[in-house]
Amino acid sequence: MVIKLKKLLITFAATVHGLLTAGAAQAEQVQVMASGLDHPWSLAFLPAGDVLVTERAGRLWRLGAGGQKRAIAGVPAVRLASQGGLFDVVLHPKFADNGLIYLSYAAGEKGGNFTRVTRARLDGDRLVEAKLIFQVSPAKDTPVHFGGRMAFLPDGSLVLTTGDGFDYREQAQRLQSGLGKIMRMADDGRPLAGNPFVGKAGAQPHIWSYGHRNPQGLAVDPANGHLWAHEHGPQGGDELNLIQKGGNYGWPVATKGLDYSGATISPFKTYPGMIDGRAVWVPSIAPSGLAVYRGALWPAWAGDLIVGALVNKEVRRLDVDAAGKVIGQERIFPSIKARIRDVRVAPDGAVWLTTDEDAGKVLRVTP
Repeated sequence: MVIKLKKLLITFAATVHGLLTAGAAQAEQVQVMASGLDHPWSLAFLPAGDVLVTERAGRLWRLGAGGQKRAIAGVPAVRLASQGGLFDVVLHPKFADNGLIYLSYAAGEKGGNFTRVTRARLDGDRLVEAKLIFQVSPAKDTPVHFGGRMAFLPDGSLVLTTGDGFDYREQAQRLQSGLGKIMRMADDGRPLAGNPFVGKAGAQPHIWSYGHRNPQGLAVDPANGHLWAHEHGPQGGDELNLIQKGGNYGWPVATKGLDYSGATISPFKTYPGMIDGRAVWVPSIAPSGLAVYRGALWPAWAGDLIVGALVNKEVRRLDVDAAGKVIGQERIFPSIKARIRDVRVAPDGAVWLTTDEDAGKVLRVTP
């Protein structure tokens, strides 16, 4: 009896040690860099160390290293309704020389609204020389599915995601429509000659890829130039995609999701000539925010993807191999249980997040 009890105690101690060791491996330090923000949507890191933060309500803030927060004047007016408002902020690749930033946002009226991109120069705490450089067409009358994520490719071109407007999902397959697409443009908004449908009768010349539902994650791998995007599915069928020039990503012809009524959207989960997702989430996690990890703090994560989830209130790491294949995924930062809107990797390798709440936060995560 004593021997059996001793063995049980040894086994119990080993189990506890294993759990503590695993917990230590997953431990994170979470700093609240800002709070009380109205649905903070996006982050951008300035060269001197400050951070720009957008609020969906239409405000742009500069966060200092000490946590101080200053409003940036000159932000264009946005249409604040349902999912609409101020979305992404990105810096021009030569920001240190030209001071240019880009804002995406909802604009227009109830009966006709769209996603816009404005370029402006950041002069202290004010935007100057603001210029509207792109507007999605046609307009729609729904206040949802705007897309609105932006990124610069290695060649200096700007890409923008656009949503399908929810009620206009068929437009995602039509090249004459800007809905449900990824658009590529010069830094002043002009379509580029290398775009796949330039010169095709009726096609919009900015289109880079199509067949998207509502992409709210966009990230470029600086090591190989891969462009990753993820998008919300309907009831199930969220997708992560590796974007190819001219690629058709299927929506709504091919989907692994159902309509919110439970009805079948399409009989096809895949379709010839259409590109399948590198990862698909059924049920939906509602992905929002996407970053490629190329930092120093978690070296084992090099080239992996960090994904925020709105519905699941979590952050995930997707293990990606050299060929761009997702070979596994896990929840990371388990102490964080919030709707995650944006994910960014800072120059020092820390992961920054925004939470989608009425009193949202900006979080900095380190090991």
